[in-house]
Parts: sequence; structure tokens; C-alpha cells
Amino acid sequence: MKSNLFIRKQNGIISLAIVLFVCQFSYGQSTFQLEMQKLHFMVGDWVGTASTIENGEIIATVPAFEKISYKLDGSLLTIDLHSEKLQLHTVIYYDEEEQTYFYNPFYKNGSAKYKAKYQEGKFIVAPSKTKRFVFSLNEAGEFVEYGETLKNGKWLKYFEDTFKNIR
Repeated sequence: MKSNLFIRKQNGIISLAIVLFVCQFSYGQSTFQLEMQKLHFMVGDWVGTASTIENGEIIATVPAFEKISYKLDGSLLTIDLHSEKLQLHTVIYYDEEEQTYFYNPFYKNGSAKYKAKYQEGKFIVAPSKTKRFVFSLNEAGEFVEYGETLKNGKWLKYFEDTFKNIR
């Protein structure tokens, strides 16, 4: 009888420890997954144009295709961009410790790592204090991404890509 009671107490403690561990692990996962889920608006097979802008004027436009999808059970978001001017593979993830997103573009001749944030429906990447990339949906449901540089206290676009989802 005593050994049976001892085994039940031990099993109860082990069960409690397992429940606490699972709850703690699930909480961390849900925070991470909630942050990654905010970027769901970007997911799709997108077809459109990539435009280069100088002094507020579009100087060149080329066709572009972009495939954006979750990988590894939603822990990463990948972007594959193809146009005549640029081929780019990007990996985005959320770092819980730093409480920030990281945007990691890979080019033919190199790669980078930039901090990013999700704010008011937009994903904003900040390579520097004077340069940023903004990803969002416009009112027509098109996926838009643009790059800006800060000059004389004003953000000026130097590229803009606009895509329609073909999925």
C-alpha cells in the first residue's frame, strides 16, 4: 500500500512537471507563431512589375514574379523574387529573445541581415537609419513593396514593385 501511494505521488509530480513544461513550451511557440502569422498577408504567388524611381519619376519598369511562402511549419517566411534586373532569395524570421524580425536577403554575390518590424499592417525593414523597405497590401489587394531613402528629412522612393496574387 505504501509503495503504491509513493508511486502515485511520484507519477503526480512527474505529470505536473510535464504539464508545466508543455504549457511553457506552448506559450513560447504561440508568441513566436503569432508574430510570424502577422506576415501572412505577404504569402502568395505574385506577378507584376518592378519599377525604378528617380526624383519622383519612374525611369524603368520590368516584369517581375515573387513567390512568398512559409517554411518549417511557419517558423520562416521565404521570398523568391525574379525579374530582369534582380534575383533575390530572402528568409524572414522572428527572434523571440530580441523581440524583432530579421530580414535576410541572399543575392548572387552576397547576403545581408537586417532588423525589421511589423507596424500598422506593414512589414518594415531598416538596413540603416536612412534606408528602408516597406511591404504592404494596397486597397485593391495588391502586394506592394517599395524602397525609400531619407534625404533632407523626407523619405523618397527609389523603387516600387506592385503584384497581383495568382494563387
